[in-house]
Amino acid sequence: MFVLHVALQGCLRGGGVVFGLTADTGGHIRYLLDLVAASSQDVGIARIVVATRLFHGTPGPDYAVPEERISDKVTLVRLASASPDYRAKEEMHAEVGSFARNLMAWIAAQPRAPDLIHAHYADAASVAGLVEDALGIPFVFTAHSLGRVKAAMLGPGAEDGPDLARRIAAEEDALARASLVIASSRDEAEVQYAGYAAYDPGRIRVLPPGSDLARFAAAEPLPRVDATIDRFLHDPAKPALLALARPVARKNLGTLVRAYGESPALQARANLVLMAGTREDIDALDGDMADTMREILVLIDRYDLYGRVAYPKTHGPEDVPALYAYARARRGLFVNPALNEPFGLTLLEASAAGLPLVATDSGGPNDIVETCGNGLLVDPRTPDAIAAACLRILDEPDLYAACVAGGARAAAAYDWDRHAARYHDLLRALRHPEPPLAAPRQLLVCDIDNTLVGCEAALGTFRRWRSRQAGLAFGVATGRSFHSAMAVLEQQASPRPQVMITSVGSEIYHLDPNGVTYTADAAWRATVSTGWDRAGVLASLSGLDGLVPQGPLEQRGHKLSYFGDAETTQRVRAALARAGLSANVIHSHGRYLDILPEAASKGTAVAHVRTLYGLPERAVFVAGDSGNDVEMLRTGMQAIIVANYSDDLASNAALQHSYVARASHARGIIEGVRHFRRMLADAG
Repeated sequence: MFVLHVALQGCLRGGGVVFGLTADTGGHIRYLLDLVAASSQDVGIARIVVATRLFHGTPGPDYAVPEERISDKVTLVRLASASPDYRAKEEMHAEVGSFARNLMAWIAAQPRAPDLIHAHYADAASVAGLVEDALGIPFVFTAHSLGRVKAAMLGPGAEDGPDLARRIAAEEDALARASLVIASSRDEAEVQYAGYAAYDPGRIRVLPPGSDLARFAAAEPLPRVDATIDRFLHDPAKPALLALARPVARKNLGTLVRAYGESPALQARANLVLMAGTREDIDALDGDMADTMREILVLIDRYDLYGRVAYPKTHGPEDVPALYAYARARRGLFVNPALNEPFGLTLLEASAAGLPLVATDSGGPNDIVETCGNGLLVDPRTPDAIAAACLRILDEPDLYAACVAGGARAAAAYDWDRHAARYHDLLRALRHPEPPLAAPRQLLVCDIDNTLVGCEAALGTFRRWRSRQAGLAFGVATGRSFHSAMAVLEQQASPRPQVMITSVGSEIYHLDPNGVTYTADAAWRATVSTGWDRAGVLASLSGLDGLVPQGPLEQRGHKLSYFGDAETTQRVRAALARAGLSANVIHSHGRYLDILPEAASKGTAVAHVRTLYGLPERAVFVAGDSGNDVEMLRTGMQAIIVANYSDDLASNAALQHSYVARASHARGIIEGVRHFRRMLADAG
């Protein structure tokens, strides 16, 4: 397979990238270079080309070299566009047409055309769209950051400015046209993209970037790096609050300085170390970066933080592990106060180096902290919250140790080889579609956590068994959101479901003919919307004792999720009854409490799918393990309870017709299907 990446922004070269050299020379370049390095290890990938802009003059001669060989499989190609000079992203729209024409000429000169184009940022997607129109080459899209998110940060009216308006229009077009959209986090997939008219959740996949974390785990202090920081500080031995980011407005470094400056307790407890890009002269920086640096310096002066804040002018990529080691040696922590962080590679690096995190609750850090348990999330607009989280970690030794231990899990969770394997599976599936069964004879729907997954060997057995089941449509029903469920399934190499019943039955997605993307079931959405008063439910439960909301990403349009015990569940039902509100309240695993529209459940969703497929009840198998599967198991004639069940399912009076498997997890599913098939054969 020949993959062509297109990335127009920033100063891109094969090695020694100077991050922060311009406002657009940031994490997306690191992502791209790491991705192609991992991709090149796959024997099924024959060639990778990264196409970027060629420009002369500032910031240097390297970016006027037409071709740069990165490895045996990977080449960086620079193509001219209308302007010979460097262009910031706000100006890039003027380069799209000319760059696309030159890219098409380059493609025509190759021995074979690329199989797919991967566009990075909306301007590259605009190029890819022109190429697709002319040559028919499909493209996938990674946004890296979004204009509507930036507009929300800037406040009312920002979206109407010509630069952002053009960018948002290009993003809308990219979302509408791309064969697949690759997101780095659930926040990006489920919150950030949701603000776009072209939002289609079934065409988005969450593939967290990997990171080469070994060199950070083994990081050691460097006297040279220590000296560049210590010269700013009266007491260099104090814990260091380390921030490492380009000095641009969305990185929100000014709020971090405010948090530190307004907290005498934090100043007494720790130093603040700001590694804000690389600069020779502030006046020579791009406008946004110059303004941010001036803001930082004004705040340091306003709060009289001299001797407590370090802000070195330069650091190289080779210094970054030593920066983390500096903070670790002083039992400090890493702080990312960005208004929005699409993913957060520096968080993984800092964690691998042994630093706890205090990070923004907007974007990828939600997934990182949930997966690794390596820090605290904060509202980045609230200086008091940032200071309080820093002090809490510094002052609670057990919490500090737990965050350090959680960070050690980052290398396994965020690995480029795993990312590349999933990425390539998706690209190959797009090239060679395996469409869903048009007229299945049977349907199997099973829960995911602790039913389909939970035992790697059992899932391997299920994978082989499933491949032999001609005429059997396979689906899942889960409390997870679509993107959360799909991430788990693909990470575990599960067979791809033909139908996805998600968010405890409140949403249904059907596999598209291309065998990769999904389409939401609009008819089901209309059904569950009838009589659903989400705002009323929220209001009626406000302040209810024992009811604790789950995280923002667990709240859906047709699902409200809380933590609560059995007694709390009864209080919820009573509160809804007093308010005259109809809802389906589901309690599982002794602590999870989901509130859905009255029509929504896994059971009613399975019935809806069965009707769509025109199948009789005896042709449908359902399998589960916990309380949120009860509705599905109760209404299914051929219900399977796997051996590792919870919530006393086997003794539930409503489930006495179920088959309780002797085998656990996915082997229990197979056992149950075989049991009911034997019964059908005997009855027939």
